[in-house]
Amino acid sequence: MSLIFERDIDHSVISGKSIAVVGYGNQGRAHALNLRDRGLDVRVGTREGAGRETAMTDGFETLSISTSIVDADLVVLTVPDETMGSVFDELVAPNLADSATLIFAHGFALTYGLVKPHAGGAVLVSPSGPGTAVRESFVAGSGLPGFVAAEPAVNWPVALGYAWAIGCARGGLIKTTFREETECDLFGEQVVLCGGMPELAIAAFETLVDAGYSPEVAYTECVQQVRLLADLMAKHGVAGMKARISDTAEWGSYLIGPRIIGQTVRDEMESALAHIKSGEFARDWIAESDEGKSRLYALRAQARSRKHEETFVVLKTL
Repeated sequence: MSLIFERDIDHSVISGKSIAVVGYGNQGRAHALNLRDRGLDVRVGTREGAGRETAMTDGFETLSISTSIVDADLVVLTVPDETMGSVFDELVAPNLADSATLIFAHGFALTYGLVKPHAGGAVLVSPSGPGTAVRESFVAGSGLPGFVAAEPAVNWPVALGYAWAIGCARGGLIKTTFREETECDLFGEQVVLCGGMPELAIAAFETLVDAGYSPEVAYTECVQQVRLLADLMAKHGVAGMKARISDTAEWGSYLIGPRIIGQTVRDEMESALAHIKSGEFARDWIAESDEGKSRLYALRAQARSRKHEETFVVLKTL
C-alpha cells in the first residue's frame, strides 16, 4: 500500500466546480473554510439554527438545504449519520442534478442504505480526526491523513481533488471502500477510542480508589497520562513508545497487558465487529434517534455522575 500525497494529484478536476456543503457542524465548517481558502466556489446549506448563524458569521453564502444544492456540481453531505437519510430524501434528492457528485465524510449512510446510490456517483473523503483538527492542521500548513473511496471508479479524480482541497492530501491518503471505512471507523470508536479505552482507564481508576488510594493520584496515573502515551504511539509506534518509557514500565506492560486484554476481551471484540457488520448497530442507533434518544441521554447523565468526573473537576481547578 502506498500513500497518496498532494504531488500525486491533479486538482484541476475540481477547479471551477460549484460546491454545496450541506450541514455546518464539526466537519462541515472545517470543509467549507478549507475549500474557500483553496479559492473554490462554496455555498453552505443549513436548517435554521446555530449552524446557519455560524456560517453567516464566517461570511458564507448561506441558503436552505434545498436551495443550496440546485445546480451544484459537488454536494458535500456532513449532517449527522442518524439524520442523513431523512435529510437526503426530503431535501437533497428532489433538487439534486443527475450530474452532481455526492461527497461524504463518513461511509455510514451509503453503507447502511440510508442514502441510495445516485446517478452522478459518490465519493468518500474521510479525515482521520474531528473537524476542528481538520481546520487547525490546514491553517498550520499541514493536514490530517484521510481515507478516500469512489463509486463508481470514474470518480477517483474527484475524490483525490476534493481530498487535496480540504488538506488531507498533505497528510497522506489511503484508498479504501465505503464499507471498509465505515466498519473500521465504528469498530475503532466503540472498541478503542471512545468506548474501550475510556472504560479501561475508568475501571483502573475505580480499582485504585476502591482499594483506598487517593482519587487524585489514581486519576492522574490512570486517566490523565493516557494522552502522553497516545502521543508517543502516534509519533513513534507502539514499539517506539515502549522504547521511550522506563524499563520498569516496559517490563510490566509485557507481563500484565496481555492478561488484561485476554481471550475474553478478544471474543467481545469479535462480537462487536459482527454487530457492526450485520447492520444491527446502525439499525439500533437509527431507532434510538427516531425515538428521541432517551436512552442516550440517560447513559450520558449516568456517565457524568461517576466518581472520575468529580475528580477531573477537582484537578482542573488546581
